[in-house]
Amino acid sequence: MKRSGDEISISPYLVLGIGILAVSTASIFIRYAQQMAPSLAIGAFRLLIAAAILAPFALSRKMPEIKEFDRNKWLLSILAGAFLAFHFAAWITSLEYTSVASSVVLVTTAPLWVAIFSPIVLKEKISFLTVVGIIVALIGSLIVTAGNFCQFSGEGLSCDGLVDLSDSRVIVGDLLALLGAFLSAGYLLVGRKLRKTTRLLTYTFLVYAIAAVCMAGLMILRQTPFIGYSWLAYLLFFALAVIPQLLGHTSFNYALRYKSSALVSVALLGEPVGTVILAFFLLNEFPSSTEITGGIIILFGIYLVTRTNGE
Repeated sequence: MKRSGDEISISPYLVLGIGILAVSTASIFIRYAQQMAPSLAIGAFRLLIAAAILAPFALSRKMPEIKEFDRNKWLLSILAGAFLAFHFAAWITSLEYTSVASSVVLVTTAPLWVAIFSPIVLKEKISFLTVVGIIVALIGSLIVTAGNFCQFSGEGLSCDGLVDLSDSRVIVGDLLALLGAFLSAGYLLVGRKLRKTTRLLTYTFLVYAIAAVCMAGLMILRQTPFIGYSWLAYLLFFALAVIPQLLGHTSFNYALRYKSSALVSVALLGEPVGTVILAFFLLNEFPSSTEITGGIIILFGIYLVTRTNGE
């Protein structure tokens, strides 16, 4: 462990490992919280509490750096915060409609979008292996989605649920999870650009605070109440802010300074494993064989994508 500038330098791989463990708890906390509060409130309080915890430290130590922000840094900070806010709005809402397994596996296709947009945002080339991986992972996404409607039996594959596809809550949830993946990729790409020249505390405070304001605005637009929830709901909000947000997301933001956005996004692949295990023990929710198959294909596809884009 050593210092880099005014940051303590720790192995990014160790930090990413801690981050994976932390973010794996998010879906479980959210599922419990959704029994007591709407999704927008969960996402907003997660960010509001995280920003409030960081505020005293950031405002007392990082104001000189914040005052030196130019227009470009402010625009990137606002963009990163907006991506994070709408990522949460889409993904947390998806958990109301689809299973934890489907939601988490689909939202972790973010590395695909990172690979697609890296040449534009980060001037990185896309290899043939990346293209193959994207196709493989998208096939896996289709299988995961189909798993909500199709089942294998002794008579073969049955997809009776597809007749109600246009009215299904599940397909809405899966699409929201995929939208969350796209927004997460934007958050990582912008974060990679900004973190190269911005300290961790400064970056995380500004981005979490901007995202919190965006989420609060969505709550006002949707007339979602800010008060009146049970003490247990507020406790879960606090747990979400401290564990998956401050510990989990901040770990990824730390690594973005030292490793590429593609490599950092690979760390998200550990989340479905931890989350599905927790969902089995805490929610009695076991993924179907189709979801498991599709999930394995997605993970293999993303592995191919990131194999030549890791550094």
